[in-house]
Amino acid sequence: MRFVFLLLTVLALVSAAYGWTKEDHEIFDLTAQIEAAEGKGTTFYSWLEVPSTASVAEINKAYRKKSLQLHPDKNPDVKGIHERFARLGLVASILKSPAGRERYDFFYKNGFPRWKGTGYYYSRFRPGLGSVLAFLIILSSGLQYVVQRLNYKRDVERIERFIREARTAAWGPKMNPLEGPRKVKVNIGGPPRLDEDGNVVPGKFIDMVVDGQEVFILESDGSRLPLDTSAATPPSLKRTWFISLLTSQISRVTGRPAESPMDEKAEVDASVDDEASGGETTSTGDVSEGPARNGKPLATTKAGGKRRKAVRKR
Repeated sequence: MRFVFLLLTVLALVSAAYGWTKEDHEIFDLTAQIEAAEGKGTTFYSWLEVPSTASVAEINKAYRKKSLQLHPDKNPDVKGIHERFARLGLVASILKSPAGRERYDFFYKNGFPRWKGTGYYYSRFRPGLGSVLAFLIILSSGLQYVVQRLNYKRDVERIERFIREARTAAWGPKMNPLEGPRKVKVNIGGPPRLDEDGNVVPGKFIDMVVDGQEVFILESDGSRLPLDTSAATPPSLKRTWFISLLTSQISRVTGRPAESPMDEKAEVDASVDDEASGGETTSTGDVSEGPARNGKPLATTKAGGKRRKAVRKR
C-alpha cells in the first residue's frame, strides 16, 4: 500500500511537471528572464507600456517604439542590450500570435508557475504551525464524533435486540402481550462456554423481566434496571477530546466538577456484564423482589442519569 501511494505521488509530480506544452515553457522562461532583467513583476504588457486589452495594432506600435529605444546600435555600451532586444522581439511575437497571446493571457490572469528544480509548479499555500494544529484538531475531533455516532447506532441496535428477544421469550413468537411480569433469560452473545453442569452454551445469558411493554434487567439483589434506548449515550461534540480537555481545564480553574456523560452507559453495560449467566432462553411467571427492610425495598438503580429507587412491581 505504501509503495502504491509513493508511486501515485511520483506520477502526480511527473504529470504536473510535464503537463505544460513547449510553448508554455517558452512563456515561463521568457517571463522569468524579463523579471530578472527589467524588475520583479514586469509583464509583457507593462514592458511594452500597453494595457492587457491592447489590439494587435497597438502592440505593433508599442513594439516599434520600444525597439528603437533598445536597439543595440543605439546602445553599444549597455551591457546585455542584445539579450534584451531579442527578448523584446519574442514578446511581440507571442502577443501578436492569437494562440500565443491566449496562453499568455491565461497565465497572466491566473498566475505563473515557478521553477521548482525539476519543472514549473504553482506556488501552493504553506500553512503555519497554528493552521496545521487547527486542522488536526478539527479533523481528529470530527473523526471522534463520527465514531461516537457509529457507537451510538450500534448500542441502540443492541438494546433493541435485547428488548425484542426478551419479549419473544416472554410472549412467544406471536408476540402477544401477557399480563404480569415474566422473568426470562436472554443471550447477550459472546463465545461458547461451559455452564455449571459442564454443558456447552452459546454465549452468555442475562436475567430480564418483561412487564407489559417495559423490559428490565434483573440484578442479583432483585432490583430492576429499566432497559430502553435512552441508556445509549448519544453523540456529542462536548465529548470530543479537545472540547473535553477545555472543559476539564476550565473546571479545574473554576473549581466546578466536570460532567461525566458516560456514567449512565457505563452502569448499564456493567449491569449487562455482571448479570450474564449460563442457561437456555426461558420464561417464567415468578419474579423475586430485592431485599427489603421494614417492608420497603432498599435496592436503587440508575436510569436517565439520575439515581432513583429500583422499580418494584406488584
